[in-house]
Amino acid sequence: MDSIEFDLIPGSLRHPGVYTEYNTKNAVSTLPTNEQEVLIIAPALGLTHEFSEPTRVYSDVQVAELLGYGSWAHLMSRIAILNNPLIRLSVVGLADNSAGIAAKGSVQLAGTATGQGVIALSIGSTEYKIAVSKGETAEAIANRLSALINGTRDVPVSAEIEQTSDSQSAVKFTAKCKGEIGNEIAIAVRHSVPDLTVTATAFSDGAENADLTAALASVAGSHYHIIISPFTDDKNAKALRDHLNAVSSPVEKKPAIGVLGWRGTMSGGSTFTEKINDGRVTVGWYKGAIDSCALIAAGFGAVIAGEEDPARPLNTLEINGLAETDPTQKPLFSEANQALYHGLTPITVVNHRVQIMRAITTYTKNATNTDDPSLLDLTTIRTLDYTRKAIEQRISLRFPRAKLSSRTPAKVKSEILDVLLRLEEQEILENVAVHKGKLLVQRNGVDVNRLDCAIPADVVNGLHVVANRIDLIL
Repeated sequence: MDSIEFDLIPGSLRHPGVYTEYNTKNAVSTLPTNEQEVLIIAPALGLTHEFSEPTRVYSDVQVAELLGYGSWAHLMSRIAILNNPLIRLSVVGLADNSAGIAAKGSVQLAGTATGQGVIALSIGSTEYKIAVSKGETAEAIANRLSALINGTRDVPVSAEIEQTSDSQSAVKFTAKCKGEIGNEIAIAVRHSVPDLTVTATAFSDGAENADLTAALASVAGSHYHIIISPFTDDKNAKALRDHLNAVSSPVEKKPAIGVLGWRGTMSGGSTFTEKINDGRVTVGWYKGAIDSCALIAAGFGAVIAGEEDPARPLNTLEINGLAETDPTQKPLFSEANQALYHGLTPITVVNHRVQIMRAITTYTKNATNTDDPSLLDLTTIRTLDYTRKAIEQRISLRFPRAKLSSRTPAKVKSEILDVLLRLEEQEILENVAVHKGKLLVQRNGVDVNRLDCAIPADVVNGLHVVANRIDLIL
């Protein structure tokens, strides 16, 4: 019979009395919660240091006041909160790269209005309108457009006037945050003003994004389950991948996934994801999007965080706040299918709603460059991380000061098996009884204070394909 162990009542007591302590080690037998801590790291305005401290935020206005109206940190937080109002969100702002160059775009106006009309200027997916009266000159209209943009705090650009001739003016726009990320700011214009010519020039020439590396290192001691990056350059993608693998290691015990966005072609996105090739990084591909990759990533990441069941697929979940793309941009069946073989998560428009088709990771090849679908679905790594959390929590609760005797392995094995069975009840794992014999708990052959455990985890897969054959009977 096992003796009763006490933590606070010593066996050497001789003083008469009745003594009671509380034992909570066996109080919890349920699975742990799976709330998701989310971190956005993005360019900010007005910073005096390379990056800001991580700050828990509850509204995009709070982020704007802290890190600048119209900054990527502000705009990404806004779309994240829109998609997940209960999100547990922290934000780190990045200062511009010292070698950074801001992207620039423009609108050129020529002529004089011979009648009234409306000019609608789109920056990103937001439209800014002014009414034009008969007789207004290009210069007067340009001044009003410039004032409208500069008077709108959450726009990601600033504006200034350039008078090119008596009948021509231009509104020059400069991205508030430097780097090639500014080249993703879409600009378009439409109008109904007679005898006025209005044309837009796309944003370009932005160069040298801010660097994530130091900011990621500064938060390595905290556990964020989802880290959202606005960047699609190779250097920052590698920095994120390396950080995720470091903090998710068995010794650091802070498993996380990284979320990126892509709005270009499938070919370009495949080249990008092949360089990442990691089961902890997912890239949402919204072909031909008006919104930037940063906003795609923020919306996608917030939707992931909103699904606390790690095994449940994200298929058909809507990403709010992203503009609907032109139908000509919708990927063909074969294109979307190929994307799912090349580490891209297709995001498409269905019934005028922007939806996730199937969430996958960028991992497609193993170390020998052999096709490896083991971590294809994002649910797989999320399920493994949650299983790890549940087992580690149970062992830490039950055996905080345990002795290692010949009886200990059986006790530990029993607790692990109980966790696996509870995970099976929640349809997170399956076939636990079938694989029970593969559950091994044994003493280490070198370290006398260590137990080694081999734990089978048959993850529940998502239902993605249903194939029917209809047999005709006449």
